[in-house]
Amino acid sequence: MERSLRIGRLATFACFVLNGFLMGMWVVHIPVVEHRAGISHAVLGWLLLLLGAGAVAGMGIAGPLADRFGARTVVPAGAALCSATLVLPGLATDVWTLGAALLALGFGNGCLDVGMNAHAVQVERGYRRPVMSAFHATFSLGGVLAALVGARALDRGWSPTVTLGATALAGLVVTVLTAPALLRPEPAGQAAPAAAGQRTRRRTPRRIWTLAALALMLMLCEGVANDWSVLHLRDVLGAPAATAALAYGAFATAMTIGRLLTDRVAARFGPVAVLRHGASVAALGLTAVALSPWTPLALTGWALFGAGLSGCIPQLFSAAGHADQDAAGANVSRVAGLGYLGMLAGPAVIGPLTHAVPLNLTFFLPVTCCLVAACAAGILRSGRRTPTLLEAETV
Repeated sequence: MERSLRIGRLATFACFVLNGFLMGMWVVHIPVVEHRAGISHAVLGWLLLLLGAGAVAGMGIAGPLADRFGARTVVPAGAALCSATLVLPGLATDVWTLGAALLALGFGNGCLDVGMNAHAVQVERGYRRPVMSAFHATFSLGGVLAALVGARALDRGWSPTVTLGATALAGLVVTVLTAPALLRPEPAGQAAPAAAGQRTRRRTPRRIWTLAALALMLMLCEGVANDWSVLHLRDVLGAPAATAALAYGAFATAMTIGRLLTDRVAARFGPVAVLRHGASVAALGLTAVALSPWTPLALTGWALFGAGLSGCIPQLFSAAGHADQDAAGANVSRVAGLGYLGMLAGPAVIGPLTHAVPLNLTFFLPVTCCLVAACAAGILRSGRRTPTLLEAETV
């Protein structure tokens, strides 16, 4: 294995950790920033849509730029922008400045998200075996690190301006250190012959939109867990607040561990098996949550839900990136963009449904999404893909 490829992989890990850490630091400081800006929860909910809108816009721009100039150029630019804009919410003093800050932060996050995933596809192509899920696991680890650091800063009474400013500076330092280690763009001549000479104004294949639709459904499921797992245990099962908090902990821990293990599973059995069986396990877990009258069974269900979902999204990103080497960035941006919209839509869809049916019964909507994804897993067989470990050994 070439030394540059190994170093490039380590740099990609650093970028995923950085992205998780930056966004985690923002999440930890949401209550303080909300109080400083003098806004209500309802207004904050609307402003968070600007964060999502900025992210989707950044993804749409970063993808084609990664194809044209290489992820090596887009990743540092996105990381620097995401780091620099993190301080802006800490400076906001009213609804207008906070809205502008979140729009800018979301844009930077979207650019970094697509850039680092496009680079991860390039690393995976060099390794000739699945490595994508481990990158996504380190994003989660970055969020855990942010929770620990942010909690300590808040405990010491540091202002959000100081903490987010220091985080932004640290992010810029990491960006400068990792940028030289990123892989150089691959020669366009290695792309599929059908793609030669068609870098502009080509139609997005139907398969990419199918992958994007599956990403939307599965990330909607993830959004449901993020926003409703704790409320489910507290409001439906009557668990104490401390116990209810374990619901999200069980989901997030299982998802992180699952992503650390998924690459080996994908290398042994292929991405179709990961998506089909993973989505099926997720559907089983959430069904147990919806029907369980006992807190221990519900916690087990949330853990199964996280474990099942853990490897699904990385397989979709990987398939999109490998479908066409010359359009890897654009394809990843489409899948990531719709997926991000799904994560935002999860809370928005479940909330109104609770006016018609109990919260636990609304979970059958994400259960249905998981079952659809399991049935559609065969889409990963089509097009260019990374060889499994067994196939790579025979090359």
